[in-house]
Amino acid sequence: MSTATGTPSAAGGTTSSDIPARLDRLPWSRWHWTIVIGLGTVWILDGLEVTVVGNIAARLSEPGSGLSISSGQVTGTAAALYVAGACVGALFWGRLTDHWGRRKLFMITLAVYLAATALTSLSTEAWWFFLFRFLTGFGIGGEYAAINSAIDELIPAAYRGRVDLMINGSFWLGAVGGSLLSILALDTAFFPANIGWRLTFALGAVLALVILLVRRHVPESPRWLLIHGRDREAEEIVSGIERRIEEERGEPLPAPEGRLEIRRRGSVTFREIARTVFGRYRRRAVLGFSLFIGQAFLYNAITFGFGAILTRFYDIPADRTGYYFAVIAVGNFFGPLLLGKLFDTVGRRVMISSTYLLSGVLLFATAWLFDRGALSATTLTACWCAVLFFASAGASSAYLTVSEIFPMETRAMSIAFFYALGTAAGGISGPLLFADLTGTGRVGDTVLAFQIGAALMCVAGLVAALLAVRAEGRSLEDVATPLSSSAAEGAGEKGVGVG
Repeated sequence: MSTATGTPSAAGGTTSSDIPARLDRLPWSRWHWTIVIGLGTVWILDGLEVTVVGNIAARLSEPGSGLSISSGQVTGTAAALYVAGACVGALFWGRLTDHWGRRKLFMITLAVYLAATALTSLSTEAWWFFLFRFLTGFGIGGEYAAINSAIDELIPAAYRGRVDLMINGSFWLGAVGGSLLSILALDTAFFPANIGWRLTFALGAVLALVILLVRRHVPESPRWLLIHGRDREAEEIVSGIERRIEEERGEPLPAPEGRLEIRRRGSVTFREIARTVFGRYRRRAVLGFSLFIGQAFLYNAITFGFGAILTRFYDIPADRTGYYFAVIAVGNFFGPLLLGKLFDTVGRRVMISSTYLLSGVLLFATAWLFDRGALSATTLTACWCAVLFFASAGASSAYLTVSEIFPMETRAMSIAFFYALGTAAGGISGPLLFADLTGTGRVGDTVLAFQIGAALMCVAGLVAALLAVRAEGRSLEDVATPLSSSAAEGAGEKGVGVG
């Protein structure tokens, strides 16, 4: 059995390790499923949160809801505050994730989410609702950085693309649950108008508690331990994983190929992160921004506003919009599920660019049909289902992309940074603009909102066609050489790790 060599030492020493190669050569196993369940299920909570708020907006604005707030404030102000909280949380927790480790942070951020969503259910004033929507987003934002970092560093290279897409796509399982839950919660035959919507948030807190208990069994990333001089801990974790998999398969594992030379160094500064991301990997930075802005505008605008469109233009009762949203949520989930494997086989560049472009073109077609009055509530939902089948795979690939194309020491912060800035540009302005456009009740204004989202997705697709990195099947250290590696000098977009 090959092992890491060297001992923890002060900055300036070196060590040689085959731990990344050992993790990447592992076959898929039950242990990997525990990682998927322990870490990936949080996106179900995010989907539940976002969908429930969109679907209960009309009920919250009704007399007797127990909360004095308008539908526009729910889908506009509260939605924007949730996203703003996620942006701030991503940056705040992202830095700590790179500094303190993946495991510590994905426990803390989930606890923050749990507390905030529980307190949202107790809202009696609009300001209270706004405050805890912000704090709920604050916890979720930290989850994006900590979870995507840990997943990519624990999942073998051959499966990384499809697993990452499937996990990020599981957001839509939560959306299906949120849609159906809102139908039950808004039915006054079961719950009073001032109680049902509170139970939806309370359920999110209960599910978060269950996930928190499961996560206790997820280890720290051995890759993170290695570059922070904790070789022995990394070796113990990887050896334990290997023993479990060998016992499960009843045969020895193949020998790993390749070693990594690590230079001991102090913590990475913000200046070094900025120089690495925007200097050494500037083309990849453009790619990351393009992908995040496109998908963030489309999803945050439409996710928060779809129920309002159905109610305003098609007279669908507020307590029935959940059925329609459940349909497009299913389409969203099947996109990453069915297309995910192609990101590892056909390749990142082809699949990222094609999913973005296809969703943009289909959305332009939907806008044209909507403008002509050719769509009913059912056919509009079918169109959105087709659009989001491709858009969901593309959006999930944005998180995959920024989590694998930058050096490990900057990974969580890179995810946080691109998520925060891309989402701030598209996710905060999107709901606010979309609420204004759909709120006028004029078809032309809603068509314009559709067209803006479609155009941004198409632009992102074209950028991906030119700049996407061929990361399929490659180790993270090959895609982007760690700053701590002895081979890091001179590496960049035209050196080591270029796809």
